[in-house]
This record gives sequence, C-alpha cells and structure tokens, in this order.
Amino acid sequence: MASIDERIAALEAKLKQEKARKAKILARQRAAQAKLTRQQDTRRKILVGAAILAKVERGEWPKDKLLAMMDATLTRADDRALFGLPAPTTDPALDGSEPVEPPALTKRP
Repeated sequence: MASIDERIAALEAKLKQEKARKAKILARQRAAQAKLTRQQDTRRKILVGAAILAKVERGEWPKDKLLAMMDATLTRADDRALFGLPAPTTDPALDGSEPVEPPALTKRP
C-alpha cells in the first residue's frame, strides 16, 4: 500500500506544479492583454488629439472652444501650462468643494 500512497502523493505534487504553471501562463496572458489595451487606448487618444489640433490649425474648429474644453477638463498645473491655461484654483486631491487660496506674497524691501 505504501507504493500506491507514494504514487498518489507524487501525482498530487505533479498536479499542483502543473496548476501553478497554468496559473503563471494565464497571468502572463492577462498582463500582455492589459498592456495591449493600454497601448491601444493611448494611441486612440493621440490620434483624436492630433485630429482636433489639425482642425484648429486649419480653422475648422475654433481655438477658444478647444481651450474652453481643456480648461474644464485639465486639473494638473503642468498639463494646463501646455495650453497656456492658468494653474487650477482648487486642489484636485480634495473633493473640489473648497477653493485653495494661493499663498500670500510678501514684499521684500
């Protein structure tokens, strides 16, 4: 009976290894699919942005409409600076209900 129990234990160990290998393969496949999805999303955003900017440059879309859309959408100061927009008056980390006052400037003699 010991030999049958040993064979069962060996087969169970092999089954456990194969299940772990299968899980690793599936995790790699999911990671690859997620990467591809992110790349495609980024590419779509670049193409949409390029199309809109081309329309603005050709005069087919008013620049003020683009800037208004960017003003309503962008919250990060460095992103807003790309479009010549002023820094946001609220901290995006907050819920947006309380405006953040800029620090007081002190005059130096």
